[in-house]
Amino acid sequence: MMTKLTAADGHDLDCWIAAPQGDRRGGVVILQEIFGVTDQLKGVADRYAAEGYEVAIPALFDRQRKGAVIPFDEAPSGRDLMLASKLDQTMMDIDAAVQMLKAKGKVGVIGFCWGGGLALRAAQKLDIDAAVSFYGTRLPTYLDSPLRAPLLGHFGSLDDHVPPEMLAEAQAYLPGMQVHLYEAGHAFANEARPSYVADAASLAHERTLAFFAEHLG
Repeated sequence: MMTKLTAADGHDLDCWIAAPQGDRRGGVVILQEIFGVTDQLKGVADRYAAEGYEVAIPALFDRQRKGAVIPFDEAPSGRDLMLASKLDQTMMDIDAAVQMLKAKGKVGVIGFCWGGGLALRAAQKLDIDAAVSFYGTRLPTYLDSPLRAPLLGHFGSLDDHVPPEMLAEAQAYLPGMQVHLYEAGHAFANEARPSYVADAASLAHERTLAFFAEHLG
């Protein structure tokens, strides 16, 4: 279901909520690619809700265009919205979702693509218990602060958005980041895109669930 959140600066944004099945194990905030709160992302939320996590997907484009959902074949439109966003405001919007879930217990963050970089940022700046970055982009942007929370990274060895030297620089700056490499390109965990690699996606989600079991319960 869709609900409303209010960020620290008074901005109201939409947030998709997937209720946990069975006993609640913790909270998970999912951070979008450059396409908005897509049906594919809601499916990811359902996957983690089925494991007992209450999941929130904040609409991080609401400051630029309310309710924006970009088709996967129109990436330049999503990139424009991403480039128009301001990092400090985006982090306030993410924190609004974190705080909503934090009131009930531990919180983890999962991000994909743009959201994967933001998940790394959340592990540096927000009061969370764990973060997972799926092929996080714009990594050099975030190499200015140490980690405050455990961070797991899933990256494709063939990802032209995150070349090996960029990933190596991030690992050198953030030695606490656990990294798994997959024989795949960018967006390998998005089953709605041609870049999908089923085996890699399945293994990455398995590892994420194990990581959350350790840090969230």
